[in-house]
Amino acid sequence: MKKNYKMKKTISIKMFIEELGKNFSEHMKKRLLELEVRCVLTRKDEFVLDLKHVEHTQHDCDSSTVQKEYVYGQFMVDEEGILYFSDKCMKNDSVMQSPIVNSIFNSLSGEVMIFDEDSKAKKIDDSNIDYVIDSILSVCPQVSQSYLDIVKEMLSRGR
Repeated sequence: MKKNYKMKKTISIKMFIEELGKNFSEHMKKRLLELEVRCVLTRKDEFVLDLKHVEHTQHDCDSSTVQKEYVYGQFMVDEEGILYFSDKCMKNDSVMQSPIVNSIFNSLSGEVMIFDEDSKAKKIDDSNIDYVIDSILSVCPQVSQSYLDIVKEMLSRGR
């Protein structure tokens, strides 16, 4: 398999839609863009992306001394441009899966797709995108005022 060295590891929701969302409906694009201010996508694979908070907020983990960042979902896009929500997200020493992931995955109806030996996913379309986005927004924190101030300053310098 040829490795894509030009692939960006962290992308915005807008970049995700531009790159992989050509077949998404307008409603799906609009709802995904609601995540833009709060979330960023990271990836190791071109078509598998983990959804994280833009400020990489740390949360208490199992032990009282360890804190990790939440991953609020994993999106997968197949070769036909269909969007899926995975049952698992990236986990390592610095990130952990948010409890909302299991709740969303288990609530989605439809056929389970097997992407590899340990990745299962369910299709996201106009019938369930509202539930997925509303669920993520219900647990993903708002951004801080200092973050908004930094972004505002960056945008004003770019003009």
